[in-house]
Amino acid sequence: MSAITRDEVAHLARLSRLALADEELDHFAAQLDQIVGAVARVAEVAADDIPPSSHALPLTNVFRPDEIRPSLAPEQALSGAPAVEDDRFRVPRILGEEA
Repeated sequence: MSAITRDEVAHLARLSRLALADEELDHFAAQLDQIVGAVARVAEVAADDIPPSSHALPLTNVFRPDEIRPSLAPEQALSGAPAVEDDRFRVPRILGEEA
């Protein structure tokens, strides 16, 4: 006997604005019942002496520290650009004028 009924699936479908056929209601009721059962089994395994965690392994910062380093001058960066305007790359307009 399924804990999730086809009427409950039909109700969820209506709330989600989904049109489901009768055979889909039965199919999804069985699938949702399996999902609820799997979640219940996981809840049984969780013990009170195990602290909740978001990751199985501890996280470490893998980013390098910010360091100021020399970079290209604007003239060097723009030297290969097909079009330049006000020390910036000039690109074709892709959107029309806004009203």
